[in-house]
Amino acid sequence: MKFDLHTHHFRCGHADGNIEDYILAGIDAGLQAIGISDHSPYFYHKEDQPSPGIAMARSEFANYISEVLRLKEKYEGKIEVLLGMESDFYPQYVEIYRSAYKDVPFDYLIGSVHQVGSVSIFNRNRWKNLNEAQHIEEKRSYYGLIKQSARSGMFDILGHIDAMKGYYPAFSDIPANDEIDDALRTIADNGVSIEINTSGSTKDVGGWYPSDAILERALHFGVQVTFGSDAHKPSRVGDEWELVQKRLKEIGFSQWVFYRQRQQVIVPL
Repeated sequence: MKFDLHTHHFRCGHADGNIEDYILAGIDAGLQAIGISDHSPYFYHKEDQPSPGIAMARSEFANYISEVLRLKEKYEGKIEVLLGMESDFYPQYVEIYRSAYKDVPFDYLIGSVHQVGSVSIFNRNRWKNLNEAQHIEEKRSYYGLIKQSARSGMFDILGHIDAMKGYYPAFSDIPANDEIDDALRTIADNGVSIEINTSGSTKDVGGWYPSDAILERALHFGVQVTFGSDAHKPSRVGDEWELVQKRLKEIGFSQWVFYRQRQQVIVPL
């Protein structure tokens, strides 16, 4: 079974196309299931859309849900449309986000850490003028937040768990393996999966999230994995799915998962 759980559309302000474009692209790519998972609004902010180029407006949240549910019904029998969301994780605002998601018929939620110390993980400048100890502390803080997101009970999937390397490939070489291992143990203990996210191939790092080294350790700790292209244009839906499937088998995985009505569905590799 071929699936892709991580796609975006125009509401986030930095993706092309509407939801239906991604569904049609999924059909063309031979998917049996496609997850729609646009960026969550900044629910904690007093403004409706404080960052128009990053995330959808709070006032669009209900429209997003209703559109996905309508398209789920429209394409029944052709492709399974799954209602998801890529949610920011801010520990100080957990209850605000939890309340916003209550009673929404999600199939799954992706929890992603996009900021560490109020700075985007994709900001190249965050690394300037930092010494070795500060580099290590930044990385440990990142994985500390990932651990908290796993423990929050809000998420089914954790997004791109080494995406800090996207525009700073040297991130992978910063020593913090104990913190990564602790994060992976926490993820496994809380029954959360991680995605193999192929959008890293569009960034400076030129590879998937997470690295093979992290995937090998994830297998060791019993972490489940899933797939997401993180498509911001329809042409990337399902991108490199077969290559990821092949690599997971080589690493030693025998299965991956997707989600339906917040329940994990196991798919043999």
